[in-house]
Amino acid sequence: MKKKENRSAGSAAVLMLQGTASDVGKSVITAALCRIFMQDGFRTAPFKSQNMALNSYVTADGKEIGRAQGMQAEACGIEATTDMNPILIKPTHDMHSQIVVHGRPLANMSAADYRSKYLPTAKDTVMAALERLRSEYEIVVMEGAGSPAEINLKDRDIVNMNLAGWADAPVVLVADIDRGGVFAFLVGTLELLEPHERERVKGFIINKFRGDLSLLQPGLDWLEQRTGIPVLGVLPYIHDIRLEAEDSVVLDNRTGIGRTAESAVIDIAVIRSPRISNFTDVDPLLEEPGVSVRFVSRSAELGNPDVIILPGTKNTIGDLAYIRNQGFEAAITHAMQSVGTQLIGICGGYQMLGRRLSDPHGLESSDTEEMEGLGYLPITTIFAEEKRTVRVSGTLLAESPLSLGGLDRSISVPVEGYEIHMGSTQVLDDSGASVSSLFQIQEAGGELKAEGCGAKDGRVWGTYLHGVFHNDEFRRGWLNAIREAKGMPQEDSTFSVKELKEKEFDRVASSVRQHLRLDEIYKLLEMRIE
Repeated sequence: MKKKENRSAGSAAVLMLQGTASDVGKSVITAALCRIFMQDGFRTAPFKSQNMALNSYVTADGKEIGRAQGMQAEACGIEATTDMNPILIKPTHDMHSQIVVHGRPLANMSAADYRSKYLPTAKDTVMAALERLRSEYEIVVMEGAGSPAEINLKDRDIVNMNLAGWADAPVVLVADIDRGGVFAFLVGTLELLEPHERERVKGFIINKFRGDLSLLQPGLDWLEQRTGIPVLGVLPYIHDIRLEAEDSVVLDNRTGIGRTAESAVIDIAVIRSPRISNFTDVDPLLEEPGVSVRFVSRSAELGNPDVIILPGTKNTIGDLAYIRNQGFEAAITHAMQSVGTQLIGICGGYQMLGRRLSDPHGLESSDTEEMEGLGYLPITTIFAEEKRTVRVSGTLLAESPLSLGGLDRSISVPVEGYEIHMGSTQVLDDSGASVSSLFQIQEAGGELKAEGCGAKDGRVWGTYLHGVFHNDEFRRGWLNAIREAKGMPQEDSTFSVKELKEKEFDRVASSVRQHLRLDEIYKLLEMRIE
């Protein structure tokens, strides 16, 4: 599509999406708009000044940002940078978080200290990042957080209305009709805004609508008459959105899921601990035929699955204590002994599988310097003050204990992913020949090194490699080995995670384009297309 714009060079148009509450769909709509603008020929970038999330993303230069902004950058067809999310808050335990600024840990802070000591200085960081994006792109789609009407937080806001004012951005307010009370949410939010803030709200988007639009129309008419603000779109409820989530709240509705969950023959249980992070590692497994993925919070829900996965966590020691307190330790042992369940740990889950966790600097816990691990692997982990965030690539080692069905082990099986961890893990000298490494990996320009650890029988293994199941050939072989052990036929082929993601961006963008008054959106951007 031919594009024209009425803007000065080096000053991108900005549009801000804010919500009446958390989890109303801002991140997905932002990604959809990013893809739409890219399709229409505009160089587009996402921006969220401050993000609280445990699902994170590693940029090409080894920095950490919120996963949603990484996903949105992919929707734009560009590499993500820390300018797209300059401040990331990663909760470690109640009322304390690790503050990550431009991809590097700044400090661990209480909520009160962050608000009183850091926020007053944050504007310069946020605005410098936004201005760099505006100088490089034609459109920047800004995403707010929570609600702009959180009265107790407004005076030091850097992510909603204050930011909209600093950037002189028009605001579109998003509400979720599926949770009920959509008109009260919208009108109530406006009532709690200051007059100059209300003036910034240029439109409403009602999200997740399932019903007959003609029955909703009288309410839409009333809303526009009551507020003088147009409804720019009523977006339908889009089922099975396959875009990566940034927050574990999405797990509340995940019990037994997958493309064929009801007829699944491979049962995978993921233990959902309080500080679970980067659970998007298992997303590709949801798409595999005959595979069900369950997120379980109580040991009574575990049962006897084919696979138990201990995922990443922002607080390994705290979440290991939770796993013990909930009775998971005994439940895992029972499953492994009774049906031969395979046990996998990723990142923090990998650390838990070892014999000992040491935290000499109090990075994870102020009162627990050492904790005994689950003891399935002869490894020990010491938490260090320096955080490792890096993209890596390599191959499965030929002598790796992992069983892969239908793959020729004499041919290198490629893998790639990313690491985010503060722990350093070592295999103990007394391990003998009971375990071996899994992968041979390297970061860009670095040396090859062995990574991961697995028992020789392949029943227990762990890795720091986030995204391990996003490797199509590896995932197919690993699942085929499970099928083979169960006497099931193997799958000859699998899907491409990258192709699936591209198709999903296009599917969601198509739905939003169809139900959004896009001409009005372009007017807000002071742009026109022909």
